[in-house]
Amino acid sequence: MTKPDFVYVTYITTTPEKVWQALVDTDVASQYWTGPNDYGPAHVNVSDWKPGSSWEHQLLDEGRTVHITGKVLESNPPHRLVITWARPQEADDDSKHSRVSFDIAAQSDGTVRLTVTHEDLQGDPKMLGGISNGWPKVLSNLKTLLETGRTRPLTPVSAGS
Repeated sequence: MTKPDFVYVTYITTTPEKVWQALVDTDVASQYWTGPNDYGPAHVNVSDWKPGSSWEHQLLDEGRTVHITGKVLESNPPHRLVITWARPQEADDDSKHSRVSFDIAAQSDGTVRLTVTHEDLQGDPKMLGGISNGWPKVLSNLKTLLETGRTRPLTPVSAGS
């Protein structure tokens, strides 16, 4: 049986440096990381982005609620960032961690290929379902922001969606 992974590739008309900044800068991230059901408070990713450092995916609410946490495994600006990914209550259990790689490559046509690979999800089908829905929304919003200076319109998702 193969391990379930999630891979998303997008091409963005920008520079590798701007993609990198969007990944690690909380002010930029707060513009494209959407809240629950695509509306409400945004999220940010907080770290110093050095290998070995921790990082947190925080909701921009009053208490800065941590939804996901992990460690920075690789940081090679502006080309590659690799982090672990776990729920806060599972942070101490390495078997519950998945891994996310952001590979940023300049293309000859002036675009950047961003490849996001989320792997090691075999033990958590609920996480696979969540990120399979979430990553496309977040990365589409990132692309729109970097290319137009704004994000896509955010509308509530109906209960039947």
